Amino acid sequence: MKQYGLIGYPLSHSFSKKYFTEKFATEKIADATYELYPLENIDDLPALLHAHPNLCGLNVTIPHKVSVLQHLDWIENDAKHAGAVNCIKVISESPISAAFSGEVGIKGHDFRLEGYNTDINGFDGSISPLLTSDHDKALILGDGGAARAVKCVLENKGIDYVCVTRKPKPGNLLFTDLTDKHIANHKLIINTTPIGTYPNVDECPPIPYEAITSSHLLFDLIYNPPQTLFLQKGAERRATTKNGYEMLVLQAEKAWEIWNLEE
Repeated sequence: MKQYGLIGYPLSHSFSKKYFTEKFATEKIADATYELYPLENIDDLPALLHAHPNLCGLNVTIPHKVSVLQHLDWIENDAKHAGAVNCIKVISESPISAAFSGEVGIKGHDFRLEGYNTDINGFDGSISPLLTSDHDKALILGDGGAARAVKCVLENKGIDYVCVTRKPKPGNLLFTDLTDKHIANHKLIINTTPIGTYPNVDECPPIPYEAITSSHLLFDLIYNPPQTLFLQKGAERRATTKNGYEMLVLQAEKAWEIWNLEE
């Protein structure tokens, strides 16, 4: 039985477990299971892997997308550029065979851990059909781990961006300094913060919504609720809007592809 799962802390609500459990049932995949592995300390990852020798792949969520890097033997280029990993492929191999291949694990363990960022694929695939020539400049609301995949995609597309944060950080704008002119000059606005996530559905990022126009595209990484107050306010101004559900589906399918890719 092949095992897959999600690491992070806490894991009170998991899109991944529901998604993959339904996927396995629908596609009649009988030799796979998907479980939640609440991991408060990322340094407990090796012990988890030894306790579950049939693990073939892991999704990674908050707060470990960055701290997990130190435990990986190999990191895919885009994930390395983003500086964050949300998908791990676990390859079992003996120390002897690893030595002959020249790819001994960096921690001397008897498995090889490969890191990927499928959020990059998910965000790219979800937002690309909506982009127009108006969307050559973007505001990224937030500058945490979730913003890293967004930055990577925008850089790959040659779209200039500025991050907007609550606390000062070199190169970033403060929410309190955001003006109508910033909104007018940045027709693509992406929310990577958790503001507006259920149950806090009456909250939204503090931006000048009155400056949004029908030329704007508002993308929210949140998918619960389907229409956040951020997206609702954009829709009221006739902007194009999209939530993060399709991004989640695309990143999950990319993870499944990576886990099952033959060596």
